[in-house]
Amino acid sequence: MTRTHRLFQLMQALRNTAPPATASVLAQTLGVTQRTIYRDIDALRGLGAVIDGAAGFGYTLIEDAALPPLSFADDELEALVLGLREVGVVGDPALAKAAASALSKLRARLPASQAHRLEHAVLTARRYTSLPEPGVDVTVLRQATWDERTIRFDYSDVEARQTSRSVDPLAIVYMQASHCLLAFCHLRSDFRAFRLDRMRELEVTETSFRPRRVPMLRECLAQMHA
Repeated sequence: MTRTHRLFQLMQALRNTAPPATASVLAQTLGVTQRTIYRDIDALRGLGAVIDGAAGFGYTLIEDAALPPLSFADDELEALVLGLREVGVVGDPALAKAAASALSKLRARLPASQAHRLEHAVLTARRYTSLPEPGVDVTVLRQATWDERTIRFDYSDVEARQTSRSVDPLAIVYMQASHCLLAFCHLRSDFRAFRLDRMRELEVTETSFRPRRVPMLRECLAQMHA
């Protein structure tokens, strides 16, 4: 981890940790020594971040000078909070963590009055039935989709029949009962939806189908609507 990356991670840890964040907690979060935390706090202060506290008492991020304030209408703020909380509920673990991180970054950029409104938003999201766990690393799957690379995986259909698939991934859809991958299946020579919990042994190949993902996705969605 480079020092620049570590400083960025420390800023994020200060946003995410209930204040005051002690050096021991921050060190454990970043996997470094407390002495490194003390040096990095001084470095951040030198770069303009307003961080209250001292060694032995803990630290509180008062102001992030690197991020200018943002202003939203009240309804806009509620919509953002609800959307991020919904992702936290229905998203895979990596995406849920990213939503929480985005919410903390948003809080750091808001004026004090709106930061309070964000903290105590009226709207929230809950799910009372758990979704099945994905059988593959969804972070890797998302990256392969963005990179427009053909993937391979083993798949078990509704009747538990096993097949090996080679597909061009187009989009991941978060449905009520499961998460699905929309893709062009080379085996069936057609568009298909694959439940993520039935996928195993994901492999990203070097074969690229760029720049056809967007038009293929449009065609796939048109077929679904038809």
